[in-house]
Amino acid sequence: MAEALKTVISQSTECPVCLSTFTDPKILSCSHTFCKTCLDNLLECQGNCQIRCPVCRAVTQVPNEDVGKLQVNLALKSLIEDMEGHPQICTNCKSNDKPHAAVYCQDCGKYLCTSCLNKHSQWEDFIDHEVIAMSEISSGKVSVRRYRKCRKHPKEDEDYFCSTCRRFTCFRCGVMEHKDEGHQVVEGAAYEDKHVKIIGDLKSKVVKQQSCFQKYIDFIDEQTKSVDNAKKQCTSDINKAYDDVVRQLSEKRESLLREVKETTEGVKKELESMKTTAQKHINRLATMAEMVINKTKIPLDMDTLASQDTLCEELREVCDQEDPDYEQPKKSGIKGKTVNFERNAGVDELGLGKIVHVVEKNVALPTNKTFDLKDVSLYTNRIVNVKNVALPAESSMNAMVSTPDGRMALGYSTGGISIFSPDGQLQQTVLKDVNVLGVGFLSDGRCVVMDTSNNITLYTPEYTQLNVMFKTLSRVEGWVSDLTVDGGDLIYVGYWNVSKIQVFPASGGQAIREIPCNGYEPRRITSYHGSLITSSFDAIRLIDKQGAVQHNLKKPGSLLFTALSQWNTILIAKVKHDEGLVSIDEYTNELRHIRNIVNGYKTEKTWIWCYLQQYRSGEIAFCTRERLYIFRSK
Repeated sequence: MAEALKTVISQSTECPVCLSTFTDPKILSCSHTFCKTCLDNLLECQGNCQIRCPVCRAVTQVPNEDVGKLQVNLALKSLIEDMEGHPQICTNCKSNDKPHAAVYCQDCGKYLCTSCLNKHSQWEDFIDHEVIAMSEISSGKVSVRRYRKCRKHPKEDEDYFCSTCRRFTCFRCGVMEHKDEGHQVVEGAAYEDKHVKIIGDLKSKVVKQQSCFQKYIDFIDEQTKSVDNAKKQCTSDINKAYDDVVRQLSEKRESLLREVKETTEGVKKELESMKTTAQKHINRLATMAEMVINKTKIPLDMDTLASQDTLCEELREVCDQEDPDYEQPKKSGIKGKTVNFERNAGVDELGLGKIVHVVEKNVALPTNKTFDLKDVSLYTNRIVNVKNVALPAESSMNAMVSTPDGRMALGYSTGGISIFSPDGQLQQTVLKDVNVLGVGFLSDGRCVVMDTSNNITLYTPEYTQLNVMFKTLSRVEGWVSDLTVDGGDLIYVGYWNVSKIQVFPASGGQAIREIPCNGYEPRRITSYHGSLITSSFDAIRLIDKQGAVQHNLKKPGSLLFTALSQWNTILIAKVKHDEGLVSIDEYTNELRHIRNIVNGYKTEKTWIWCYLQQYRSGEIAFCTRERLYIFRSK
C-alpha cells in the first residue's frame, strides 16, 4: 500500500505540460498547477495578458503579464522539496529496513539496491532490461519511464485507456466502470502509439511551418537589405547632387554678381561722368569769379580794361548757359534701379534665380539710345507668345489644376482627365470613365476627384482608386460644387445652392467643419495661405476659415477667375463674355493691383465655365470649355 501511495504521489508531482517534476509550481484560478516556465511559454504563445488552462480551458488573468505574480502552490512545492531531500529506497526488498536504490529498471518499473541488482542481472528473463543508475536520474540526463498503477487496485497496472473519459484504467476498472455504451476502451500501448504518431505528425508540421516562416524572415531580410542598399545609393546620389548643385550655385552666384556689377558699374560711370562735368563747371565759375567779381580795383590802362572786358564777357556766357539737365541722370538712374534679383521661390528646380529689370510705376521711360523702350518691354515680363490648344473633349471642361510634377490637369464632365505640358502638348489621359467636376492633389501626390454627382474619390499618384469614402452633399442638396485642397491636405468643397463650404480630412468620412458663405455663392474656391479665395461672377472675395470676408474686388460687366501665381500673389482673369476678350492682372494678398500681364487678348466667345492657373515654370494657362490658352512671357 505504501508503494502504491508513493507511485500516486510521484505522479501527482508531474507537470501536465512538461511531464517532469514541478519546478516553481504556480496555481491558476481554476486550481490547476503548472511549472512557472510552462506558464511563461503558454502566455507567450497565447499572446495577451491571460492564460487558457490546458486541462480545463478556463481563463486566468495574469497581472501585468507577469506569471511570477501568480499564487505559488506551497503545499506541492514543500512536498517536492521533501521528496528531493530523501533518497530513493529499493522497491524490491521485502524487509522493513529497505536500503537506498542504486539503479532503476525501466522494464520492471522498480528501483533496485545493489543486492537486488545482482540478483536481477542473473535472471535470464531480465538480462535485456534497461537499467539506469540513480546518479543519471538525479542529474536529469535520463527520464524515468513511469508505470501507471490503479488507485483502486494498486497491484494492477493501468494498461488500458478510455478515449471517452480521457483516462487510463486497469483491466478490472475497464470491465466494471467503462463497460457502458459509448465508452471506447483500447489498450494503453495502442493509444500511446497513436499519441506518439500524432505528436510526430505535429512535429513534422511544426518543422514545415518553421521552415516556411524562416523563408519568410529570410525574404524580409532580403527586402531590408535591398532597402538599405537603396538608402545608401540614394544618400550617395543626394550627396553627389548636393555637391554638384553647390558648385553650380557658386558659379551661378558669381555670374549673377558679375551681371549686377557690370550693369550698375556702367550706370555709375555714366553718372560719375555727369558729376565730373558739373563739378568742372562749378570750378570754372569759381575761378572766373575770382578773377573778375572779387577784384576791387578799377582798371585804368587800356590793356587791363580790355582784359577785364574779355573776362566779364566769358563769365557772362558761362552764366547764361542752361540749367543742368536732370533728365539725363534720371534716365541713367532708372536704368540702374531696374536691376532686381528674382528668386526661384516655389519652384522645385533648384536655382538662385535670375536678374530681371523692373521699371518703377509712374516713372517715364527713357528713350535715349542706351536704354531703348523695346528693351524695357522685355524686362517687364510682358506676354510675347500665346499657345492655342483645342481640347480633346468638346464643351465639357469642368476643372483645371496644376499637377505635383508641374504639368496641368484638365477634367471633363463627359469623362477623363487630360494632362498638358507647359508647351501645350497632351501627354496623358487618365480616369476616362469618371465624369469629373473637380480635381485636386494632396502633398503626397494622391489625386482627389469630385464627380458630377458630388462624390469624392481618392486615387494613388498612379490613378488607382483607393477605398476612402467621403460624405458630401448630393447634387440635389448642394447642386453644383467646386473643390480645392490646401497645404495641410484638407479638402474644401463649396456648394452653390446652400452657400457654404464643407471641410474634409484626407482620411475621408464626414466633414469636420462647415464655413458659411453669407450673401454670396462660392462658385469657385481656391486655397490661399490659411484663407480661401471665392469668386462669384463679377466679384472676388478673400475670406478666412470662418467665412468672414477680409478683402473683396468687384468688376461689374466682367466674369472674374482667380489663380495663385508662382510668387504667391493672386492672378485674376477678367473676361468680357460677349466680346471674348481676356485680360489677366496680378494683385497683392489684399487684392490691390500690381500690374497688367495680358491686356484684351481675343479668344472665342466664352461661357461662365473658365479656369485660370499658372504652370510652375511660369506660363499662365487660361481655359475655356473648348480651348486651352497658354501665355508665355520672355
